[in-house]
Amino acid sequence: MNPARPHVLVSRAIFPEIIDRLAQHFDVEANQADELWPRDEFIRRLQGKQGVFTTGGERIDADVLKACPGLKICANMAVGYNNFDVPAMTAAGVLATNAPGVLTETTADMGFALLMAAARRVTESEHFLRAGKWDRWAYDMMIGQDVFGSTLGILGMGRIGQAVARRGALGFGMNVIYHNRSRLPEAEEAAVKARYVGKEELLQTADHLVLVVPYSAESHHSIGAAELALMKPTATLVNIARGGIVDDVALAKALRERRLAAAGLDVFEGEPRVHPDLLACSNVVLTPHIGSATVPTRKAMANLAVDNLIGYLTGGKPVTPLNPEVMG
Repeated sequence: MNPARPHVLVSRAIFPEIIDRLAQHFDVEANQADELWPRDEFIRRLQGKQGVFTTGGERIDADVLKACPGLKICANMAVGYNNFDVPAMTAAGVLATNAPGVLTETTADMGFALLMAAARRVTESEHFLRAGKWDRWAYDMMIGQDVFGSTLGILGMGRIGQAVARRGALGFGMNVIYHNRSRLPEAEEAAVKARYVGKEELLQTADHLVLVVPYSAESHHSIGAAELALMKPTATLVNIARGGIVDDVALAKALRERRLAAAGLDVFEGEPRVHPDLLACSNVVLTPHIGSATVPTRKAMANLAVDNLIGYLTGGKPVTPLNPEVMG
């Protein structure tokens, strides 16, 4: 190792060209074997490192920071950062960065894919066909819900929420309503043809509800039994936000009892484990957190994390800091 160069840990396997780019500036320890390090091993690997490239699953908290006093920056290859204890990082003088913007359109595409697959019972229909059960036509065989011209509800109206709204309003002629912690300026609402409503009205009115709120202690189980009870029994729920926004047990119960028509989920509580009650439901489309999973998008996310590491460790100028106050 070159003591004159910053030392960086890459905690999970990533595109080889990303490692090559980092190696132009840093001494790099890369986990290209993609081992899932236990917490104590992760801390051991962080010793002597000034930066770490994380993928969203590696927890950075007060205990890690205390054990790694030389750490200066943690760069998440994700827009979400609930793996970061940002207040603890700020207190320790460690910069946190994420990767917003570059995955907006790809994740919105995935949200619409889940919405349509759930509403039109695509997964159920495929299983039905593969099982050899399709032996005749019937008027009610795999009847689902219309998407075109229906009411699209969006909970959370940041970049991804607005991208979902554009697809609904401009592509599918949907009546778009939304609820957010703060209302958008009128010009931004007009651009995506969306109308602000209270949360209760959103739940009661939406034919298809898409969740795109950030995860936090306040948003934990934002959609639970009480909220699900307000939704139409013909409605579809889509979660492309974070696991923990939805009470998965309550959702499975509503789906099983047909108090909700269908759901499309890309994120789960305790992932990669998925609650067995959800796995037992036929009227839910399940995908393994692949909202940003296209080659161009994943490379853009990785490169933004690299930009943050290079920018901060070589010049003190990260691109997307979450706690810029640590820079003085």
